[in-house]
Amino acid sequence: MTSILAKKPKKMKLKELKTLGQQLLSSRAHINNLPLLLGFISPSPPPPQVLESLLSLHSFFTTVLADLPPSQSSKKRPRIDDSAKQDPEFIYRTWLRSKFDEFVTLLIEVLISPDTEDALREIVLDSFMEFVKLGNGGCFYSSIYHKLLRSIVNSPTPVDFLSELLALKYFKYIDVRYFTFISLEKLSKALDTKDTAGDETAGGDGDSGSQSRESMELSIRKIHYIISHIPPLEGNDGKSEYEMWSGSGLPSNEEHDKKKLSKAQKAEDKGWKAEKQTNTVLSPASIAKKMKLKFTKAWISFLRLPIPVNVYKEVNTKAVLLFSTDIKCLLLGLSFGGMLGITVLATLHQAVIPHLSNPIILCDFLTKSYDIGGVVSVMALSSLFILMTQHGLEYPNFYEKLYALLSPSIFMAKHRAKFFQLLDSCLKSPLLPAYLAAAFAKKLSRLSICVPPSGELVIIALIHNLLRRHPSINCLVHKEDGDESEEDKNDSGSEKRPGFDHFNSEESNPIKSNAMRSSLWEIDTLRHHYCPPVSRFVLSLENDLTVRSKTTEMDIKDFSSGSYATIFGDEVPLAFYKATPTSLFPESEFCGWTFKYEGSNEIKEQKTVEEDDASTKRQRIEC
Repeated sequence: MTSILAKKPKKMKLKELKTLGQQLLSSRAHINNLPLLLGFISPSPPPPQVLESLLSLHSFFTTVLADLPPSQSSKKRPRIDDSAKQDPEFIYRTWLRSKFDEFVTLLIEVLISPDTEDALREIVLDSFMEFVKLGNGGCFYSSIYHKLLRSIVNSPTPVDFLSELLALKYFKYIDVRYFTFISLEKLSKALDTKDTAGDETAGGDGDSGSQSRESMELSIRKIHYIISHIPPLEGNDGKSEYEMWSGSGLPSNEEHDKKKLSKAQKAEDKGWKAEKQTNTVLSPASIAKKMKLKFTKAWISFLRLPIPVNVYKEVNTKAVLLFSTDIKCLLLGLSFGGMLGITVLATLHQAVIPHLSNPIILCDFLTKSYDIGGVVSVMALSSLFILMTQHGLEYPNFYEKLYALLSPSIFMAKHRAKFFQLLDSCLKSPLLPAYLAAAFAKKLSRLSICVPPSGELVIIALIHNLLRRHPSINCLVHKEDGDESEEDKNDSGSEKRPGFDHFNSEESNPIKSNAMRSSLWEIDTLRHHYCPPVSRFVLSLENDLTVRSKTTEMDIKDFSSGSYATIFGDEVPLAFYKATPTSLFPESEFCGWTFKYEGSNEIKEQKTVEEDDASTKRQRIEC
């Protein structure tokens, strides 16, 4: 029999469709109207016809669905005797089941089609979720819900509105979140397997490989959108009640736990399990525990995928593969590009780590991301710092990698404010060795020569806190040429000449940078800086910071978000001008110079035309 998907529905008026629906609901004698109505569930017909057919079919299947046998693809389908298969009633119900499965497929096709209007898509989603709620004997119909999510993820076109609608209307229900996590875990594993198989068979058609990567990227982005829009679990105290979409709640036993039971245990528990299943109500504490487990599995499966990272525009981001041990995988394949990897790392410490059952399992993912360098390391720093301070993670090369991140580009980065606050927190420990504190202070001092004034304010605040916390490095503030250590006296050659700086700014290892043999002479030059806030603020370092009772630490948050615009807006009008200037340097200060911009010629032409018009009008008036 030809599928309904391949048939084109006959043209009918809306009144005729309504009559077909009423006949179908009134008597089994009009059951042949069912395939006719199914033919209108498609993005092609006008929305009113789709809506009328949908309402009739929804009303029909809602009443008969509880009596239908399981689907042909269901694992729970019981064995049926040959005599029962010949029963007309069984044949009729089996046929209805096939039509319902077809109806579900058609609904999903309408939902993901780019031709469907948004208003109709919302109505179809509500109807579909009603079947998810009631279609499994009153329990959550996870199989068709998984089919919907799989279609969304594997759709060749974006379905942003559908994903937003699903998150907005249904992610508030705890059972919808629970089965969403389960489905996303399965879909992520399927994509991971597909990516591995694609790598093994790579080397064929380049165009097909590029299409495959684009399709993979789109699917990963959809999974990330869905998983990142599932709200965190409220009521972690184990006392709050959770709102359910289906009346049955969450399953009380995991399938893998059932498989592990021995035959003796199954026989022993058979009696009370049957009674328990009739009234299964999990406590809020049990629900919270189960949700945290599913949350963890879903996110770990997602983080195994080749997430796109913006910093590797020409390199695949295999570095984010969890539990990866081969660093060579950093250089495999081509990049998907985009900002997804950055987005994941930026929200990981707030949206994921607090809700994981065991956050330490992210250590490999975060350390690999932190080792990449650049903006990826900056984004991974927040999560890695939480694991080190709150979950006992040991990372020996942490400060060496953090030292390598200090470069002029970090003062222009988008997330520089959060980075400087974390940098200050990482250097707060009194157990920090003197050579390490000196290396960070000297590196920041050297950077003050080549960063904007807003960055110099942050550097002064960071060095202020370092000198106050670590009195042993205050020797860097004032060091004469004659103040030489035994190591300096034993050196020979050009290093003995006056004013020679032993600090090696190109050295990536802070131990070998010779910071303790140097001084903060760069900070002294800031006293004559052209920017008044910098020249005033640097005077705070002239105080004796070893007396902690008379000094206070600087709050890095007050300086980390500065820019040219903030300094110009706060200082220049108040200090020099009664009104806000329109340019940085007025023309009166540069006699003989002219400052032009692209629109100057057009303005002059407009003025000339206006003057000509004005002179013409004067002549007419005079006449």
